[in-house]
Amino acid sequence: MILRELFIFVAAFAAFASAVAAYLAVFHGEATLKEILSTAFAAVIGLYVGRYIERRLADGRA
Repeated sequence: MILRELFIFVAAFAAFASAVAAYLAVFHGEATLKEILSTAFAAVIGLYVGRYIERRLADGRA
């Protein structure tokens, strides 16, 4: 179970980081590592908050 969550975290972080890097490179012409990593981290936190809320709603605890 923990290995699955770790895989989801790593995969989501990589996906968000590559998407942010591509967006910044195409539309802004440059992409700093700080912007890429901070935005990807915030997106992953949002993903996990959404998963937590979804699980609570599915269990009827919300």
